[in-house]
Amino acid sequence: MKKTKIYMLTIALAASIGFSSCDAVKNTNNTQRGVAIGAASGAVIGGILGNNVGKGGNTALGAIIGGAVGGAAGGIIGNKMDKQAQKIDQALPGADVERVGEGIKITLGENSVNFDLGKSTLTSTAKANLDKIIPVFNEYPDTDIQIVGHTDSSGSDELNQKLSEQRAASVKAYLTGKGINSGRIVTMGRGETEPLVENTTKENMAKNRRVEFAITANEKMVQDAEKEAKQ
Repeated sequence: MKKTKIYMLTIALAASIGFSSCDAVKNTNNTQRGVAIGAASGAVIGGILGNNVGKGGNTALGAIIGGAVGGAAGGIIGNKMDKQAQKIDQALPGADVERVGEGIKITLGENSVNFDLGKSTLTSTAKANLDKIIPVFNEYPDTDIQIVGHTDSSGSDELNQKLSEQRAASVKAYLTGKGINSGRIVTMGRGETEPLVENTTKENMAKNRRVEFAITANEKMVQDAEKEAKQ
């Protein structure tokens, strides 16, 4: 895969252990843990991986850490994610597909699912590109999908936060309208806090108006992997 990257997340995972040990977090599913841990540990992850220039790290990467299982079961999950990442990369070459630990991070930016300035409506091009990866999502139903919306730095913080949430919601609505189980998907917005590049030019600002996906194993995939690991 030309764009696929693989990251080792041991240090970042250790940084999130204190947060993930809370009883409130233990009683949530993988995706919900990912949302919380992603927001809490994003700055640490961003610093370790040097993956972005944002003020708050990267929430999608944090979500993948939140879903980590480890051990032999984690290796089995990782193998399945390898295959899914390859298919996504082949289906949508314009996406940035990154294999991270036991999950997949997908960035849909200006070459795939970009947004006009101040807008959250999906363009016809964006819909066509989402259509290309929907079959892959359907082929792997035992994964959870977190969608994170982002904006450039134009506008107020409050406006950008709301707009980023709307962008993530627009993508979810489109996916569920095409048959993806809504129970697999959670959304959140990060406003302008996690830019890919500095907001110094119109071209850079366009790159920051994007959505990111964090693909992680759901409870069924984890249980299946643990059973397989014991065989």
